[in-house]
Amino acid sequence: MMTKKSISASRASLILFLCQMITALEVPLDPILLKELSQPPTITQQSPKDYIVDPRENIVIQCEAKGKPPPSFSWTRNGTHFDIDKDARVTVKPNSGTLVINIMNGGKTEAYEGVYQCTARNERGAAISNNIVIRPSRSPLWTKEKVEPKHVREGDPLVLHCSPPVGLPPPIIFWMDNSFQRLPQNERVSQGLNGDLYFSNVKPEDTREDYICYARFNHTQTIQQKQPISVKVFSTKPLTERRPTLLTPLGSTSNKVELRGNVLLLECIAEGLPTPVIRWIKEGGELPINRTFFENFKKTLKIIEVSEADSGKYKCVARNPLGSTHHTITVTVKAAPYWITAPRNLVLSPGEDGTLICRANGNPKPNISWLTNGVPIAIAPEDPSRKVDGDTIIFSDVQERSSAVYQCNASNEYGYLLANAFVNVLAEPPRILTPANKLYQVIANNPALLDCAFFGSPVPEIEWFKGVKGSILRGDLYVFHDNGTLEIPVAQKDSTGTYTCVARNKLGKVQNEVHLEVKDPTMIIKQPEYKIIQRGGQVSFECTIKHDPTLIPTIMWLKDNGELPDDERFIIHKDSLAIMNVTDKDDGTYTCVANTTLDSVSASAVLTVVAATPTPAIIYDRPNPPFDLELTDQLERSIQLSWIPGYDNNSPITNFVIEYEDGMHEPGVWHYQAEVRGTQTTVQLKLSPYVNYSFRVIAVNEIGRSQPSEASEQYLTKAAKPDENPSGVQGIGSEPDNLVIIWEPLKGFQSNGPGLQYKVSWRQKDVGDEWTSVIVANVSKYIVSGTPTFVPYEIKVQALNDLGYAPEPAEVIGHSGEDLPMVAPGNVQVHIVNSTLAKVHWDPVPLKTVRGHLQGYRIYYWKVQSLSKRRRRHVEKKILTFSGNKTHGMLPGLEPYSSYKLNVRVVNGKGEGPASPDKLFKTPEGVPSAPSFLKITNPTLDSLTLEWGPPTHPNGVLIAYTLKFQPINSTHELGPLVEIRIPANETSLILSNLNYSTRYKFYFYAQTSVGAGSQITEEAVTIMDEGKMAMASRQVDIATQGWFIGLMCAVALLILILLIVCFIRRNKGGKYPVKEKEDAHADPEIQPMKEDDGTFGEYSDAEDHKPLKKGSRTPSDRTVKKEDSDDSLVDYGEGVNGQFNEDGSFIGQYSGKKEKEPAEGNESSEAPSPVNAMNSFV
Repeated sequence: MMTKKSISASRASLILFLCQMITALEVPLDPILLKELSQPPTITQQSPKDYIVDPRENIVIQCEAKGKPPPSFSWTRNGTHFDIDKDARVTVKPNSGTLVINIMNGGKTEAYEGVYQCTARNERGAAISNNIVIRPSRSPLWTKEKVEPKHVREGDPLVLHCSPPVGLPPPIIFWMDNSFQRLPQNERVSQGLNGDLYFSNVKPEDTREDYICYARFNHTQTIQQKQPISVKVFSTKPLTERRPTLLTPLGSTSNKVELRGNVLLLECIAEGLPTPVIRWIKEGGELPINRTFFENFKKTLKIIEVSEADSGKYKCVARNPLGSTHHTITVTVKAAPYWITAPRNLVLSPGEDGTLICRANGNPKPNISWLTNGVPIAIAPEDPSRKVDGDTIIFSDVQERSSAVYQCNASNEYGYLLANAFVNVLAEPPRILTPANKLYQVIANNPALLDCAFFGSPVPEIEWFKGVKGSILRGDLYVFHDNGTLEIPVAQKDSTGTYTCVARNKLGKVQNEVHLEVKDPTMIIKQPEYKIIQRGGQVSFECTIKHDPTLIPTIMWLKDNGELPDDERFIIHKDSLAIMNVTDKDDGTYTCVANTTLDSVSASAVLTVVAATPTPAIIYDRPNPPFDLELTDQLERSIQLSWIPGYDNNSPITNFVIEYEDGMHEPGVWHYQAEVRGTQTTVQLKLSPYVNYSFRVIAVNEIGRSQPSEASEQYLTKAAKPDENPSGVQGIGSEPDNLVIIWEPLKGFQSNGPGLQYKVSWRQKDVGDEWTSVIVANVSKYIVSGTPTFVPYEIKVQALNDLGYAPEPAEVIGHSGEDLPMVAPGNVQVHIVNSTLAKVHWDPVPLKTVRGHLQGYRIYYWKVQSLSKRRRRHVEKKILTFSGNKTHGMLPGLEPYSSYKLNVRVVNGKGEGPASPDKLFKTPEGVPSAPSFLKITNPTLDSLTLEWGPPTHPNGVLIAYTLKFQPINSTHELGPLVEIRIPANETSLILSNLNYSTRYKFYFYAQTSVGAGSQITEEAVTIMDEGKMAMASRQVDIATQGWFIGLMCAVALLILILLIVCFIRRNKGGKYPVKEKEDAHADPEIQPMKEDDGTFGEYSDAEDHKPLKKGSRTPSDRTVKKEDSDDSLVDYGEGVNGQFNEDGSFIGQYSGKKEKEPAEGNESSEAPSPVNAMNSFV
């Protein structure tokens, strides 16, 4: 069981707790107390030691500190006082020591190079920053040089030297071609660490004129380019193979010094034919596992986080089929100083003793020196209470005047460490911050936590008493936490009463009373039971509760974990639920829930609705609940549970389900723990720390689950450090100057002990900052303010409780908040692809100015006016977004011969950046649309009048109209095509010299300089000649005269007589050569009429008529072939081959949407064959 902490351990923890409170870092203090306590300065934020600044931006040298009273700041430059007031370009941020040097308006960064140091001072001491070396970044141009072409024999080695300009920081080197494509590298061709391009042997395909070395200076976001190098490989046959030799490093041995913690890079590049293969070994040892990597096709050996143990000889071996060569590199690992024990702030009371320890290691061993308030301790004012002993300062019998800030400097030739640690001597009598007479209420058998937040210097001792005259509390029944809290792990009714907390130190004593009330738990003494009821019946569930008389319970009924149906058949009484006229829908689980302000209990029962059974049968039911639960073999992380099964109700028990309740964190909530076979009645259960366990068992058979057993006795496991850290850690920014760190908190039982908190740590990535940490309560979010805009941070969240920390958490990468992009894309260019499509190019903005996650680029474009109509229109802006870091995009759907404007903006998660200057571009001419209309009016004997409207979309400057027309005869054949070109400014035309009574087909379209547009078609007919009409009228009159009728009758009678005579002669066997006479003297009455007469054309059936192919003739055997008439409409319709239905009717299109331009040339206008005409008549 829990035991009281030892006095020494409690004292050490309380000193640490007091230190945290004094610095106001982790534990919030009473506001009144904060105003009264003094604290020496503490540097909270400073710029890195080696600070390379952008010469195009203002210089900001950070120095933030806190203390009580607030500290004042001063600076030194190159070891002497830096008088800020004498330089108009230098300002200090309000309430801060951060320097801002304005060089944006004509200042030069070089004038402010140097070593800067900040001092934060108040009446309790002075803290100093690191020496901050300010240097402007440099990205010089390549020196001009004449690059000679390289002529190399095939198979020979080649080295292309890059020799980049010396920049600060050094540039990143890469080789590309004129198209900005990286040159391919492999085992034969690769880039060395110095930037040179090495060829183990050259091949003909290496010939090119654009080997270009680029140097990228990341700090200024610039790229410099070397003059292209031309390489020409000439072939000689045969090739001579050779054994490997090393191109770099030269010789057989070399030396390399690297610092501890850095990345060790060793390189060997060999030439030979065939291409050599590189292998690495460490003489007298193995390459370190998990820290060794091979890069550049095994030509580079990379070892990360090197230590002194990595010193030694490393050998690279280059081998091909003709032999091998090797090189040995002797590696020596040195070390800049690193902390073993950094000095920590010390809070003492007058007369106490203490020590500051500063221990560091390095290679060579660092020198330790002490300063006090920024002054070497040897020349600082003497303090009889301190004694310096190497890396330790010993304090004895300190007084308030001993308060100061001490600096420890550990340095060797490779660097230094500087740490500030203050000694704060306070004399404060005890104070209790918990409100007096605070009332705590808990349910019996649950833990009770009584607070006694305190403060004092020296650290007060805390004692607890029960009652006004009670004795001091001790023993296993209580847990005394370092923060003053009294814990009663299992509170009983007799724990009720008044508790007194006493805090005392040598300066005084103070006490505070709190009150504890332990209530009886709420219990359901009569639980609802499983019921089977027939449809239409009535059922009642009982739920009788027992509760503490001082608590007011409420009872609520649920059906299937939801509200009861809104139905008057459900009647709720004080201790029961009744359901009248039961239906099938009432089948389900009914739960009685009893709540008070301190606890909640529930019990459930199942209602099964069945039909009436005519005869009784064996009843199969759920098992009865197990009973007599017993806990044995009680250990810290496990326990054995045993039970006796209940009656199985004629269905064997298949398994048991064990559930547990955590009475400390989630009372009344049961969780699944384990499941065993139905023949098993004991189980070994795994437990978690700091959980007040109760167990129950449920039996299961084929019918269902039993009611839960009665709960076992409670078992409280001991507290422990957390086993795990929160999950789902993320870092995102909600504002441009903050970082919101969020995580999924641990569940109650995962805390493993009281006082669950989280240590939230963060630091800016890749800048060498120390971790900044803060301990927060059991929450799920922490906001870091004052961050730079959109920079990466390393983040970790660690759980802790009163017993210690969880394992070291994993680090995640987050970003501070985004802001709108700062600059617009530049060099926007538009390339016209065609009259409706344009390609837009732009230069990407520097990623530093995006200030967020780059989502893409957005083009706004709109039509200004049509160049043909010369009038402005309503501006409708269109938007196209191109995802990612693209530098070009296509604009489709443009209108030809129009003027457009566009601009480009960069987009991040916050929104759009500024727009680039509007870019004006014009689309070229296109072909026009069809004329808006074509009307044919005023038909005469030989003329027609055509009127038309210009195209709705001219898409350019119209240069002319083209009219084509051709006649259509009575069989729908097309005549010769006539073409007329009409000036663009005309809108009507009179066509003369046409044939009378003739149908014409017209094709009409407009033209620009690009070409002809879509055509429009129409048909029209000239009127008939009046003389012909009169002749036809006279023919009709003759046909109605009496003499003509008589003549026709006589002819008919004569024909009848001839037929009778022929019939008689034939019956007599004679032969009358009618056939020969008919062949020789064809009767003119039955000769087919010409097409011009129009006789048969007027009576032909439009459906059965199949027009002839143009210019066709009937064969001499007077038969009509199918192919002569199948495709007569092909050239007249839409150009689609005609088709026939199963009954032979034509389903081709006669006229329709848009007709093809007719074929030019003289087509036959002869009449069709007489036989065909007869066939069409029949």
